[in-house]
Amino acid sequence: MTDEFDGMYETFKALLDAFPPTEAVKRLEVLGVSPEIVQEIRERHEQQTIRIKELEEPHAVVLGNRDTWYTGPQDKDKCWPAIVDLLRKDGWPVEPAIRNLDDSSTRVVSLLNHPKEKSFSTRGLVVGYVQSGKTTNFTSVMAKAADRGYKLFIVLAGIHNGLRRQTQARLVQQLVEPNPSLWSQLTGLDKDFTPTENPASYFGKSNKTHVLCVVKKNATVLRKLAQWLEKAADYLQDCPALIIDDEADQATVATKSINPLILSIMSSLPRSAYVGYTASPFANLLIDPSAQDLYPRDFVVNLPKPEGHFGTEVLFGRYALDGEDPEQVDDGHDMIRSVPEDDVACVRPESRADVEGFEPVITDTLRRAVEYFLLVTAARRVRREGNPHSTMLIHTSVNTAVHNSFKRPLQHLLNRAAGSLADDRFLSRLRGLWEEETARVPAEEFGEKKVAFEDLAHELPGVLRSCRIIMDNSSSEDRLDYENGPVVAIAVGGNTLSRGLTLEGLSVSYFVRAVSAYDTLLQMGRWFGFRNGYADLPRIWMTDELAEWFRHLATVETEMRRDIDIYMTEAETPLTFAVRLRTHPALRVTAAAKMRDAVTAASSYGGKRVQTHYFRTDADWLRGNTAAARALVAASRSVAVRIEERSSEGRYIFRDVPHGAVTDFLSAYKFHEKSPENDADLITGYIQKRVAVGSLRRWNVAIVGNPAGEPFGFAPGVSVGLNTRARLALRNPDPYFADIKTLMSRRDAAVDLDGDTAKLTEKGIMDKRREMLPDTGLLVLYPIDKVSTPSAAKTARAPLNAEDHVIGVGLVFPEPQHGDSTVEKYISANLSGVRIEDEDFSLLVEGEDA
Repeated sequence: MTDEFDGMYETFKALLDAFPPTEAVKRLEVLGVSPEIVQEIRERHEQQTIRIKELEEPHAVVLGNRDTWYTGPQDKDKCWPAIVDLLRKDGWPVEPAIRNLDDSSTRVVSLLNHPKEKSFSTRGLVVGYVQSGKTTNFTSVMAKAADRGYKLFIVLAGIHNGLRRQTQARLVQQLVEPNPSLWSQLTGLDKDFTPTENPASYFGKSNKTHVLCVVKKNATVLRKLAQWLEKAADYLQDCPALIIDDEADQATVATKSINPLILSIMSSLPRSAYVGYTASPFANLLIDPSAQDLYPRDFVVNLPKPEGHFGTEVLFGRYALDGEDPEQVDDGHDMIRSVPEDDVACVRPESRADVEGFEPVITDTLRRAVEYFLLVTAARRVRREGNPHSTMLIHTSVNTAVHNSFKRPLQHLLNRAAGSLADDRFLSRLRGLWEEETARVPAEEFGEKKVAFEDLAHELPGVLRSCRIIMDNSSSEDRLDYENGPVVAIAVGGNTLSRGLTLEGLSVSYFVRAVSAYDTLLQMGRWFGFRNGYADLPRIWMTDELAEWFRHLATVETEMRRDIDIYMTEAETPLTFAVRLRTHPALRVTAAAKMRDAVTAASSYGGKRVQTHYFRTDADWLRGNTAAARALVAASRSVAVRIEERSSEGRYIFRDVPHGAVTDFLSAYKFHEKSPENDADLITGYIQKRVAVGSLRRWNVAIVGNPAGEPFGFAPGVSVGLNTRARLALRNPDPYFADIKTLMSRRDAAVDLDGDTAKLTEKGIMDKRREMLPDTGLLVLYPIDKVSTPSAAKTARAPLNAEDHVIGVGLVFPEPQHGDSTVEKYISANLSGVRIEDEDFSLLVEGEDA
């Protein structure tokens, strides 16, 4: 019986190449296979599909009960095994790297339609991280889809020739060259799509090869492809096609030229699957799901962050999300260096009128960045491991004339450095820079060994001889080329360096480009990625404002991915949930045209914790908040049902204070304008809606101080010690702004709960609040010492140095028992006074040489 079953199961697997699972089972029944064996075959296949569906990573949100026909690679496959062989030769370990790639690509392929279904038009989205191996993932998906019978592969590779050529080269290396007899190419390294006379030679039944086409998102090119496919319609009925849209948020969404052409191409293909890949999916998640467009209605896959990847959070830190313990959220590595606002005008023209004749000035920060790049390159030569290339990025403007203006002063700087290698003062300055940087980021924390200055100094002459300054933009012929030996380059550019293109061995970035949207900003972070062998050495020079924007973006990214994970566990689908995207007072989520179908998400404070972490530091503002806090304490003292004093802990609790005292406080206390989540009107509106249905009528008001701190009085007989909350260290801070990042600990959210709460998790605290205080809110006041000097171990922190003591506020809202009240508000920044350089999309409609 076992031998018969095994033989029939092999027959079933062979049938799966020609039929979807349900059809394959019917064929077995027609062949006279017994119902018992058919049932066993169904159960084994179901077990294998469950393994795929329940993979721990990647997480996916899927429409309906999609038929999981793909259960992984088979022994007869040719394309996927070839990729595995190449990755092993490149040093990829089977565990965990290749195994994780195998699982994540299998999950994506399992969500495609079976290639033999009569017709399908799938739309999916894969969310990765910037510079995290998305190309390797979609190449693996293509390989597995080819092994199962997909015929036509169209890859939409950005809007620039550089990225298209890089993608074509990768796909040829990993798909075509290992199995040349299996592939036909419609595009080449140096030529985008050009129509051929005879489509039958590619799609006729006599041609069994897979067809590869890698094209730019350019109207001229895509129109040619759409027209050629339309002419080939007779041959496409039996042609399952996979369209991979690399950088799927760029040019695809809400563009008058590209978007309709992609839809036109899909309409020519009766069996087609469109899968977008991007690290910044904000625009894709805001497409109108009811329109015949590219909203990922069938699936969204959330790729895990690969081990060793430097992402936004790792470099910039982030803020705590609802339900997180702020003390467990990292500040990020100390790799960001501050560019003073006064320097920006020296490296970027202030207006378009200033572009002509602009001459950049090599500021102290830019000189330090270049000299540090020389030191890093020399140190990496001493280590002799990791990526052989070494690149520095300078990105100050989108304008090519500005890029070109950097050539002469940068070359002069390098020439002067080369001529000063025998100068003791110059070497002493370099030594000081190296010792300072290696002390701030110890190599040992990354499993590396510090390179002594004496050792790297021997390499400096060779580094300077090989260092080139490259203007990489749409009008230059001098491009980064990593294919002909090790490169040492200072790359000055704009849009051609800000999407998809990998800057090999990137170790230093100087970035002051002004942008308006999350996706544009995130994609310009070419410094994200893998830094094998030099993880301790990368540095980024940028303005403090840009660093704060990236910290906010890290929070948005984490929250977006958490939303996808949450909805997956709650059996939602892409058509029943919308991923929320946190807003920012100075940045758009994406371009305005891409948000026209978006709505403001209804927000609720139910079950959430809100805390202040931005503060002004000028005396008048701070004293106003102190007065508001003292008024609240005085009111609470007179109306509280019970007052608890815990002097040894530096705490007071005023129980069952009427909500009016809290809303009066919110009308008097000033939240910082950079804190949209701390909107007094929004919070007050929510409280009033809850009060109307019988909740939040009573509040516990607590004061949390530090018993060892200097006493601070709120009212006669009510005094606690001042807390220490240092600010994030910025090289050139705004004297009247401080970001303390974390105010409220998990323990503080349980300050009014009875019993031992020390070991409760965040969820445990909320569960206990729901049990003990189901309708009571908690407001916590924190008096903060105006100096607040950080401990020596907190290298990313600086003294608060406010003009007066600061009052921080935390609010904890109970989870509603019977549905929640929601409040809505559009948060829109006034960007009229900000000079913004958006992406240049003229290349989308120009000729194909772009």
